[in-house]
Amino acid sequence: MILDVIMDTLIDGVRLLPFLFLTYLAMEFLEHKAGDKMQNVIRNSGKGGPLIGSILGVFPQCGFSAAASNLYAGRIITIGTLMAIYLSTSDEMLPIMLSENVGMDTIGKILGFKVIVGMIAGFAIDFVFRKQEKKLQIEHLCEQHHCHCEKGIWKSALHHTIEIFLYILIISFVLNLVIALLGEEFLGNLILNRPVIGELIAALVGLIPNCAASVTITQLYLNGVLSAGAMIAGLLAGSGVGILVLLRVNDDRKENFKIIAMLYIIGVLCGLLVEALKIAF
Repeated sequence: MILDVIMDTLIDGVRLLPFLFLTYLAMEFLEHKAGDKMQNVIRNSGKGGPLIGSILGVFPQCGFSAAASNLYAGRIITIGTLMAIYLSTSDEMLPIMLSENVGMDTIGKILGFKVIVGMIAGFAIDFVFRKQEKKLQIEHLCEQHHCHCEKGIWKSALHHTIEIFLYILIISFVLNLVIALLGEEFLGNLILNRPVIGELIAALVGLIPNCAASVTITQLYLNGVLSAGAMIAGLLAGSGVGILVLLRVNDDRKENFKIIAMLYIIGVLCGLLVEALKIAF
């Protein structure tokens, strides 16, 4: 079991490497090459971020949510765009459903629901928080991570990538081990036939900053253990390793807690709404 956990952790981690490196490389380029002009372009185009983010978020991988966390920590995207990406991220749900021959109409409805929730929530959050923020500015990566940016954008981006990659490996190993020890049956017994409590617990499982969370929720739903509402609650709250990266790169702990709380609340409320309206996927 330990060997399987190690292999799963390494595979998930390696899959993230290209996204992490390209994200940091882009951020280094913005900081060192683009300067104030690029800041103005980003600031002026940020209003449509939740729409774009909610659509891009459905692609089946953890990397995009991790990249979004880094971009938000650098204040390149808004908090609404970040939330839109987190909420719409499909993570491992899509490949699992495709491999289980789930109908495209069902998959389309679930993804569409997540995109709509992400987009609406993102615009609403930006509307509320824009009143509290003066300007969207790019923070210096050198100040955030205390690295040697004078070595050039390639070496600096590589430095950041390795730092976050090792952090993710360590935490993901612990999480994978815990999930392996508890097992899906234990999680299923916590949620099965428990109205309201099912959504509350499923959203908590979704918040686990690991790709395994979406795998567990999707498989439990396909096996008839989870209701549609609990499944939606868990998948909306889940953002892969995005939260894990956010906790590492964003120094504002209160803000991180606020983002996690919003994810959880939105996931639970939407799950309860699906159950109340008896929405079928």
